[in-house]
Amino acid sequence: MSDVLAELHAAVRIVPDFPKPGIMFKDITPVLGDARLFASATAGMLAPWRGQGITHVVAIESRGFLFGAPMAAALGAGLVPVRKPGKLPFRRIREDYALEYGTDALEMHADALGAGASVLVVDDVLATGGTAGAACTLVERSGARVAGIGVFIDLRFLGGHARLAPRRVEGLLTYE
Repeated sequence: MSDVLAELHAAVRIVPDFPKPGIMFKDITPVLGDARLFASATAGMLAPWRGQGITHVVAIESRGFLFGAPMAAALGAGLVPVRKPGKLPFRRIREDYALEYGTDALEMHADALGAGASVLVVDDVLATGGTAGAACTLVERSGARVAGIGVFIDLRFLGGHARLAPRRVEGLLTYE
């Protein structure tokens, strides 16, 4: 593991029993609070997607926004927020999904993407793949193509990769 990846791993705070008992929450706020580590995290997440023809970054509420915005700017791509229900002001499409600890839904503006768009879906953590899968479904329903999914933390032991197959998934930090 590179020194930068080791530093990023060390900076992620593990919070037991949050948001409910039995979950070992990976708190990324120490990474976000350190300008150098945040820049390293963003650069590392961005690296696999340079030169891939990405036209839009779909960032998932809320921590996906933190990584998605600088990644979109660096790629010269548009930024499309995917939000929880009731947060977007225009005509929306919606996708319901299961989380590792409950259920939820995501919405995207119906006119945010279209045929020919090549989309990178960005979030902070990939767990069971429910949230990323719902975002991918929204992208595909809009007529766009999912080029891949980029995440800061990949919790491989929860099976998100299998659920998202055959889509390309790139995680910066991996927990087996």
